[in-house]
Amino acid sequence: MSVLIAGTMRVPPQNLAALKPHMHAMLAASRAEDGCVEYSYGEDVAEPGLIRVFEVWRDQAAIDAHFKTPHMAKWRAAGAELGVSDRRLFSYEVGSQRPL
Repeated sequence: MSVLIAGTMRVPPQNLAALKPHMHAMLAASRAEDGCVEYSYGEDVAEPGLIRVFEVWRDQAAIDAHFKTPHMAKWRAAGAELGVSDRRLFSYEVGSQRPL
């Protein structure tokens, strides 16, 4: 069973450019982790500062390991410094998938 994480977070629009290098580092490190199937951020085109988050992990153990990584600690520190707030992330257990 895969685990999907989806949701949003906010950053003050004036801090987005400063946050992007940290986002790129987080993406690269997370995508290299064992158990990471997909990891992405998307900037909402209609709402400046709203970032959409989408992740797919092999299982809960992979997510648990992800939360303990050094790059997660760096990401959280950078986010706090740059005003990332209003995280609304949800975890979904996915038993199967099919193309639409």
